[in-house]
Amino acid sequence: MTVRSASQNVSVPSRLAAVLQQLGRIVVGKEEPLELALACVLARGHLLIEDIPGVGKSTLAHALATTLGLRYSRIQFTSDLLPADVLGVSIFDERAQQFRFHQGPIFASVVLADEINRAPPKTQSSLLEAMEERQVSLDGQTRALPDPFFVIATQNPVEQIGAYPLPESQLDRFLMAIELGYPDAAAERELLTGGDRRARIAELAPLCDAATLAEWQREASAVHVAPALLDYVQALIAASRGGGGADAGGRRGLSPRAGLMLLAAARARALIAGRPMVLPEDVQRVFPSVAGHRLAGGARAGALQAQALIRSVPLA
Repeated sequence: MTVRSASQNVSVPSRLAAVLQQLGRIVVGKEEPLELALACVLARGHLLIEDIPGVGKSTLAHALATTLGLRYSRIQFTSDLLPADVLGVSIFDERAQQFRFHQGPIFASVVLADEINRAPPKTQSSLLEAMEERQVSLDGQTRALPDPFFVIATQNPVEQIGAYPLPESQLDRFLMAIELGYPDAAAERELLTGGDRRARIAELAPLCDAATLAEWQREASAVHVAPALLDYVQALIAASRGGGGADAGGRRGLSPRAGLMLLAAARARALIAGRPMVLPEDVQRVFPSVAGHRLAGGARAGALQAQALIRSVPLA
């Protein structure tokens, strides 16, 4: 797959803007979710998309992988899916008289775990090590996953039939949780008159490759965070914990790891905006998506709580 050439004087924010523009031709009218998805990639996190079927969740994952020039794999999670169907399996080779490992679909740079909450907990948990350690341990051997490695999981609303809610340990592996929602009238008309957007993905030109993305990720991690901004992040995290006990839904406030993820996402958003430092607006932009699924009531209710926290915590 050939990456489109670009002169050396083209800035990273300009190239990121081109990525978002191309994605916007496939996923129409969803500028903010696309920006959050790209920020999640730049922050080396994983993305959870919770929404009803048919709003473009899997299309976004495929278009993102193609635009970034990364190998893409899709796993359809079902009630009878086994961990071996995700990770791979060792099969005895009679000619060589030894077991050979056959990689599962998890061995790709962008993995779409489609309808992840349709699978039982045992299969869901097979992703835990892969998402946290970026490796798979099977048959006494540890096998590294590709770098970069990025999981996009889609989830149907938990009230739908046949859904297994993700446990907190699994939810915490996702840096962000977002919704796409219904398109507005103008975007829906464009979709209705323009045909199936999935058919256009094959026409997309890769604007990046694995090495370039790794460089963008390093640049994102180096974006400056001032001490005053750290004070603001700590204030948001402290406010999420309330009096220090469990909230009404049984979950506690944001953990230190959630704080680190919040900073990583805010740095990535600042890079997309072309700034060398993180501003409070970057934190506020990503905070509902980073915090929502870690608070009580699920991603949607948690995002509303996160918005309330933003309003309640003053800037120093």
